[in-house]
Amino acid sequence: MSGQSTARRTVLKGAALAGAAGLGVAACSTESKLGHAENPTPTAPVDLGPADAVPVGGAKLYREQRLVVSCPAEGQYKAFSAQCTHAGCVLDKLEGTEGNCPCHGSRFDVTTGKAVRGPATVPLPEVPVKVAGGKLVAAPEA
Repeated sequence: MSGQSTARRTVLKGAALAGAAGLGVAACSTESKLGHAENPTPTAPVDLGPADAVPVGGAKLYREQRLVVSCPAEGQYKAFSAQCTHAGCVLDKLEGTEGNCPCHGSRFDVTTGKAVRGPATVPLPEVPVKVAGGKLVAAPEA
């Protein structure tokens, strides 16, 4: 009887491990629309500081606010969520105008939001941004 119990435990452990592995694969699915990002865009106005902190032709990562802002031309700004659309991790750095996700290596063009390297396939959500009193303000209705 002891041999039968041991075999049953082995089968149950194997089933549990297979189930856990399946959950891990599901969590890394490239089909995710917003990954695990619960609120990828601000629900209230976010003051990002001086507009001139974003260089013309470049971009700036506001990691704490989970936003990235680019400035394609003097006085023009585009903002996107800085949460990866694959698993919801926050971008950790910019290399030029390309943002890097530290979790799985996804990369995004932060001037368009487009995913340029997977596993992410969905672009970063755009966030309205405006200049008010020389400061950038990102908001749902900027």
